[in-house]
Amino acid sequence: MSHDLSTPVPPARHSPPGKRGNRRAQKRKRRTGRIVLFSLLALVLALGGTGYWLYSDLDGNIEGVDLDEAIGDDRPEKLPTSGQNILILGSDSRAGDNAELNTGKVAGARSDTALVMHIPEGRTEAVAVSIPRDTLVTRPECTKPDGSQVASAERVMFNSIYSQVGPACVVKTVEKMSGVRMDHYMEIDFAGFKDLVDAIGGVTVTVDQDIHDPSSGLDLTAGTHRLDGTESLQFVRTRHGVGDGSDLGRIGLQQQFMVALLSEIKRQDLLGSPTKTYKVADTLTSSLTTDSELASLSALVDFGRSLNGVDPADMETIMLPVAYDKTDPNRVVPAEPQASTLWKAIRSDQDIPESAKKSPAGGKTS
Repeated sequence: MSHDLSTPVPPARHSPPGKRGNRRAQKRKRRTGRIVLFSLLALVLALGGTGYWLYSDLDGNIEGVDLDEAIGDDRPEKLPTSGQNILILGSDSRAGDNAELNTGKVAGARSDTALVMHIPEGRTEAVAVSIPRDTLVTRPECTKPDGSQVASAERVMFNSIYSQVGPACVVKTVEKMSGVRMDHYMEIDFAGFKDLVDAIGGVTVTVDQDIHDPSSGLDLTAGTHRLDGTESLQFVRTRHGVGDGSDLGRIGLQQQFMVALLSEIKRQDLLGSPTKTYKVADTLTSSLTTDSELASLSALVDFGRSLNGVDPADMETIMLPVAYDKTDPNRVVPAEPQASTLWKAIRSDQDIPESAKKSPAGGKTS
């Protein structure tokens, strides 16, 4: 069970606007902006404490996906600059050992979190665009991992593509809807975080209102709590009792959890404990799938080091502007012209206009 570490505080979302609210909003923006960067730096930190003799053991943990072979030539052109685009998925697998952790009735694995991380030329700043899992999209014709072909389909829920066709089709779908070529792909299995959270002794999160979600099993009072691995999985799966009960509220909880987890790894000075360092690195790499170019420790470490110039305070995380679907109000669709403006800015390696950050479903997306 979680342990309440502070006196409950009034829900911040009902506070009147003002300087304090603005400061809190800026703070949340800086914290969520650390998600992707800290995930890479935390991995580099953990791997840095392991001996070379463990290299092959950990290196064998990472699974790779050959995107060029799986997708073929039907892809957008690469950026004419040295900018980079990475699709990062947080998958919620119900297969194998993870089946014991499934509190719901859904079978298979789904991409519960999707981020397009854009690192402009120069690599001194970055932006990550969250794609809501309930977004209705057009899925292009794709090839399954077994070689069979799947026809194109319209009005497909974004997170179903992963379980039905595979990760390469998720990449192809994102490239088709955005016109942005993904240079790399990274997938982190949320269920794999259970062992990681337990290995580091738990993760501390603060919620500004009570959360009671029978579907995920999460039961938290407003305040600060130390979550174990099982409770952490409940936290990232929660959607009911948060906001309007849709995926838009869950995105915020998942971002908060990722920041808290990876900040905890960074805070613990893993270099001082080789045993814990190896355990954490083993857990991280065991739950990681990447494109074939990043599917080795040396490639991951080199890529992480290339991001050293990115200041987390200047990294922005926003949500793809969406509107509630007119036919099915439980689903959302990309809002226009905001979505097109956002993707155009990324394709041209330009700053994202403020007009592209306004979402009919959820207001400002930053």
